[in-house]
Amino acid sequence: MHEETSEDTFFRELGSVCAELRQAFARHVGMSPQRVQVLVRLRRDGETSHSDLRQALGIDGASVTRLVKEFEAEGLVSRRLAPADNRYTLAALTPAGERMAADLERAHQAYQERLLSGTTAQQQEIVLDVLRRVHANASEQESR
Repeated sequence: MHEETSEDTFFRELGSVCAELRQAFARHVGMSPQRVQVLVRLRRDGETSHSDLRQALGIDGASVTRLVKEFEAEGLVSRRLAPADNRYTLAALTPAGERMAADLERAHQAYQERLLSGTTAQQQEIVLDVLRRVHANASEQESR
């Protein structure tokens, strides 16, 4: 059995934090990560096709349709056929959905601030620099 290297520790911790963060906020607000993503994406992008939601969020088409229909039943989203091409369904937030998405964004900002509590702007910038370097190195490896 080999001893864990500093690189092993770095990537194990990074992976663990990333996995936890994907789920943590959604648990915090009592909603699935996909539901949060759809509401926030519709708030940011406005009326959007199911197809564009699927691509932007990496969610399969059936899941997008199910989520949008659930939101429609809850009065948070409206749907209509695209006037230019009725093969596409467009989804948009209703006023109630807009309020909920805005509340989610405010809650997310406050949540992020709590997660970064006790860290300085300089520490955050160092971590960002490291992550950008790792990302660039990974991209270079892929292009070889």
